[in-house]
Amino acid sequence: MKTPAIFSYIRQHIKTFITFILFGIIFIVVLFLYNLPVEPVLYSAVLCIIIGIILFILDFIHYYRKHRLLYQLQKQVTLSIDDLPQAKSLLEKDYQELIQILFADKTSLVSGADAARNDLIDYYTLWVHQIKTPISAMRLLLQTEENTQNSELSMELFKIEQYVEMVLQYLRLDSYYSDLVIKKYNLDEIVRQAVRKYAKIFIGQKISLNYEELNCQVLTDEKWLVFVIEQLLSNALKYTKEGSISIYMEGKDNNTLVIEDTGIGIAPEDLPRVFEKGYTGYNGHADKKSTGIGLYLCKRIIKNLSHTIEIESQVGNGTKVKICLDHIDIRFE
Repeated sequence: MKTPAIFSYIRQHIKTFITFILFGIIFIVVLFLYNLPVEPVLYSAVLCIIIGIILFILDFIHYYRKHRLLYQLQKQVTLSIDDLPQAKSLLEKDYQELIQILFADKTSLVSGADAARNDLIDYYTLWVHQIKTPISAMRLLLQTEENTQNSELSMELFKIEQYVEMVLQYLRLDSYYSDLVIKKYNLDEIVRQAVRKYAKIFIGQKISLNYEELNCQVLTDEKWLVFVIEQLLSNALKYTKEGSISIYMEGKDNNTLVIEDTGIGIAPEDLPRVFEKGYTGYNGHADKKSTGIGLYLCKRIIKNLSHTIEIESQVGNGTKVKICLDHIDIRFE
């Protein structure tokens, strides 16, 4: 809890107050010992007290104004320290010089970190685009001859493509809004794009798809929402060895997209943390290939789109992922 300014001021000047009280006591004792008249002593004491109170009030007002200025500067001091109040004493000047040294050092560190991060992003972005060329070439080579081995290799190549796409989307998160196109879309068309992409995996794993017409218009960004649904389908297929995956709408206003599977489910202790970056939980440790990035990306993207996402699951009884699509107040971070 923040200390009120008046108490802070009194604590800062407590030595001064004690000193004046001691002076007053000495003054009274000396006058008493010399048997001087009481009336002029009281008169001079009252005058001193009145003048002291006035000076105290004026000094406190100046102190409080400086406190308010410094409090307001807390919100922008990370950007600039040009508006620091003028130093009134040697100590204040020393503190301001110390702040300037620390600010300059912090600015240098931030600039260096930003430059290194931008270089890293540029490198990985280039790598992602370059790796797509050999992936496309390998896919063409595999399509020249149809056999069981090539079919399995094609599935593994598809997984590589998905991981490459995940890297690209991860890199784009911080420049998210420069790539955002918000308008009303037909949700059926968005979901079908993701389903078509994973059609071969559904067939290969003999997982049935229960798809109900969604009949829903949603205000969102098509590309980013497709990516989220693809990630959710990928997870559902990864952890569903047999059974089915269902896609349907629910909610009072029919505004919640549900992707439900009959997979292995998620342990209760893992549910609160599944959206954390890098968290894989029990299933991730068992799978050995889980990165803990997919659901983290989904959460970030859904939040940026101003939708909400939640997961319900029981071990051995499958998982339900619910995306509520009725939030349209897009927030810019």
